[in-house]
Amino acid sequence: MRARYPDIEDHVERDGVRIAYEVYEHHGTPTILLPTSLPLVHARQWKCQVPYLARHFRVVTVDLRGNGRSDRPAGPAAYTMEQAVADLVAVLDATGTGRAVVVGLSGGARQALDLAATHPDRVAGVVAIAPTVMFDGSDFDEVRDSYEGPHIVNRHYIRDSFDAFARSFLAACNSEPHSSKQWEDAVGWSAGTTAEVLIDSMVGFGFPTPEQASATCTRVRCPVLVLHGSEDLLIPMSVGEAVAEWTGGTLVTLPGAGHVPNTRHPVRVNLLLREFADAVTARSRPPRAWTPARYRRPRALFLSSPIGLGHARRDLAIADELRLLRPDVEIEWLAQHPVTELLAASGERVHPASRLLTSEAGHIEGEAGEHDLPAFQALRSMDEILLANFHVLAEVAQTEHHDLWVGDEAWELDHFLHENPELKSAAYAWLTDFVGYLPMPEGGDREAELTADYNAQMLEQVRRFPRLRDRALFVGDVEDVVACPFGPGLPSIAEWTAAHYTFPGYVTGFTPIEDRDRDGIRDELGWHPDERVCLVTAGGTGIGLPLLRRVVAALPAARRVLPDLRMVVVTGPRIDPECVPPASGLEVHGWVPDLYRRLAACDVAITHGGLTTTMELTANRRPFLYVPLRRHFEQNLHVPHRLARYGAGRRLDWDELTPDALAAAIAAEIGREVNYAPVDPGGAARAAARLAELL
Repeated sequence: MRARYPDIEDHVERDGVRIAYEVYEHHGTPTILLPTSLPLVHARQWKCQVPYLARHFRVVTVDLRGNGRSDRPAGPAAYTMEQAVADLVAVLDATGTGRAVVVGLSGGARQALDLAATHPDRVAGVVAIAPTVMFDGSDFDEVRDSYEGPHIVNRHYIRDSFDAFARSFLAACNSEPHSSKQWEDAVGWSAGTTAEVLIDSMVGFGFPTPEQASATCTRVRCPVLVLHGSEDLLIPMSVGEAVAEWTGGTLVTLPGAGHVPNTRHPVRVNLLLREFADAVTARSRPPRAWTPARYRRPRALFLSSPIGLGHARRDLAIADELRLLRPDVEIEWLAQHPVTELLAASGERVHPASRLLTSEAGHIEGEAGEHDLPAFQALRSMDEILLANFHVLAEVAQTEHHDLWVGDEAWELDHFLHENPELKSAAYAWLTDFVGYLPMPEGGDREAELTADYNAQMLEQVRRFPRLRDRALFVGDVEDVVACPFGPGLPSIAEWTAAHYTFPGYVTGFTPIEDRDRDGIRDELGWHPDERVCLVTAGGTGIGLPLLRRVVAALPAARRVLPDLRMVVVTGPRIDPECVPPASGLEVHGWVPDLYRRLAACDVAITHGGLTTTMELTANRRPFLYVPLRRHFEQNLHVPHRLARYGAGRRLDWDELTPDALAAAIAAEIGREVNYAPVDPGGAARAAARLAELL
């Protein structure tokens, strides 16, 4: 799923060659033109920029001929700089763009500067990122015994070993630690072209000398911003310095950055792009809201992960306790569906900027299969969505004052705030109920390597900025943390978490139902004393539908064993109850805000392996069956570890969930006396006390 889809996808044909472009409309604002760099990649190279920029500017992206949706003509003459510039002019004409701010990376920066030099009336300003305006091509045609380092930019190596070339060259582009996702994206995009096209484009573009580069740059009359990483392995910093000098532009050095800072340091680059575009087009920004201190009440902004409803349930309980401690506090929520359903039912204030958020639940649902979710990979592929949503928070912080941010598994906030600590403008509390990405066996060695790398990055962030999290709360007890290491050579998750978190205990969000109250709840719900009720639910996202359907398919077999069985299915806010097929003895509901009462009153429950529902059942001492989503590391590893500590639940595997097996399991568990360890109900109050200290 993309963070922002184009309003227009089209192409312009010039001399028989189709050039594809996308338009992201934002009426009445300047246009930002984003050409691609080389045919080795296509316009998705700007995926980290488009969602943010398109909220403030009209954006046009262009697939350079040779990749993406553009044609792939043959021969170097089709790929000269003159052809590339003419293509950009044709796109400007086709999109009705008079002048644009042109942003180019690497070879795209050369196109932007050439366009500004030859068509000054069409360019309001240029941002040149790692500008490849000169390049030594003396090795390009040389036959060598081996090709390594800079010698891989060679027609013979590219022709004979294109895949190896692409992987090596793009590794040099994405050379910073923890850049595996950026590298994988680029390698995937390179599959859209061929060795022949890439060779033709390199010959056609040519290898300009410093003299030729200087002659082009000195003809540029518009404002120029040059961004250059200090650790660029392909283009020396001296080239960026020269471009800034020749154009009379401004050089911004990005310390530690490699050749592609727009993907590895997207927040910093995006803010620089907006600042430059505002400046060259004389746009002003609204002033920051201000209230005199003596009239100002403390304000807290809650961000609850929308991947399910459990985070919001516990955060509401914590917010209520916080109001008891600080009656003067104003609480609002930066939230998206399905969290907004729960907040609306609770009368909470949702910040209006929430409408700008991209659906994280929608992305996760798109990554899921039949009761299957590669959770780590799904989070990893949500990178552009998390970035876009972080920018929404950053803009709220820029224009409004809050005393406290509370991020409950708000991954975008925690990651990008550690990467950009200067943007912190409030006390910050981080909440989570698990620590550490863990590889699943199906992911093999590659997933083990990646999870360890992601964990190592998080450890480095916390070590580098130990006070950025003013509070780090683990929603549970220290014994609930898994004891395995973060990865080879990395510390124990349990030991590290004990040293870096406080433990308020689990937060259920309700007072456990007493046994004497169950009959009253059942009567209220219309459940008869002489029938046994199996309640089936599968969380707040749409991923649980296959489980609901499979359990319902087992109802006839279960009723043969238990004739008095009533099955009650609660679909949640993102599944239409009509999607559950009807059956005798079946009752289907959509989302209910007080699901915990039904869970407390049932005779047995069936759910997936989500922590919230299983812990609600544990707290209310109900027998239950849980079926973890396949390849979901949290549901298969973290949650079972915690449930085992309470002695709660019986695990079933999806592949063994036949109607007869499920009917037998229901019959064995229904009404069974349980002896779970008690769940301390004071977690919300203890968590709120730690937050109140920050106000």
